[in-house]
Amino acid sequence: MKVLITGSHGQLGRDVVNAFSPTCTVFAFGRDELDIANTEQVNEKISAVKPDIIIHCAAYTAVDLAETETDKAYQVNAIGTRNVTVAAENVGAKICYISTDYVFDGKGTSPYKEYDSTNPQGVYGRSKWAGEQLVQSLSTKYFIVRTSWVFGKHGQNFVKTMLKFGREKGSLKVVNDQIGSPTYTVDLAAFLSELVFTEKYGIYHASNSDICSWFDFAKEIFTQARVTVDLNPCKTEEFPRPAPRPAYSVMDHMAIRTNGFKDLPPWQDALKRFLREIGEIE
Repeated sequence: MKVLITGSHGQLGRDVVNAFSPTCTVFAFGRDELDIANTEQVNEKISAVKPDIIIHCAAYTAVDLAETETDKAYQVNAIGTRNVTVAAENVGAKICYISTDYVFDGKGTSPYKEYDSTNPQGVYGRSKWAGEQLVQSLSTKYFIVRTSWVFGKHGQNFVKTMLKFGREKGSLKVVNDQIGSPTYTVDLAAFLSELVFTEKYGIYHASNSDICSWFDFAKEIFTQARVTVDLNPCKTEEFPRPAPRPAYSVMDHMAIRTNGFKDLPPWQDALKRFLREIGEIE
């Protein structure tokens, strides 16, 4: 089985490569090897490999910068995704597009189901939603997997930032009015490596189970890592950012349940395994 992975040098991409390598022939392309916005290059690479499955991890993820780099965000997340999807369809490959909780407006009060109406508020979310639309209209064999609050060994993320700032500053404020679910890249990659070998196509929500605020998440990080910090909750408006953050981005995993898959483990357990992976705890 040949699996082609875009964005293979990214935080998720590296763990996706690790998840598929033991059982598949993996063709891993980072930005330097494959510019997904380049239609000809995408067609050339994918037609040469003729993969059975494409895991499309490549994305423009600079949420705040996207507000001023609108064209660049759409060029990667929409046009790039179109290019990959068309090329996948041309060789008969399944495609798995990694999307985001930012396709929702964050104004809900109960977990978003996969087929609830989307209403992205910022450029990043709108460009990722555009990618979803293109995948659905151009592929006959697609999986769209929305995830949230991603952390992993290979890249910068909230966990690493909290540990760094906690040790440097000793006192921190963290927002307590944004609610969601953290996702460990190892667990998400494991789910993808099960999902894409089926024909259970459609949209999925995949994050570690259970919910928390960023403040709750930070508190658990410091507790597990045994770092003493004066941690205080605050409101989102105390830290204004160019792009709006969803206040409530909890996603229901209805598609995982109804298609007979096992849900991802609780985020607290995932955090413990991640801290162990990076050598923070034994």
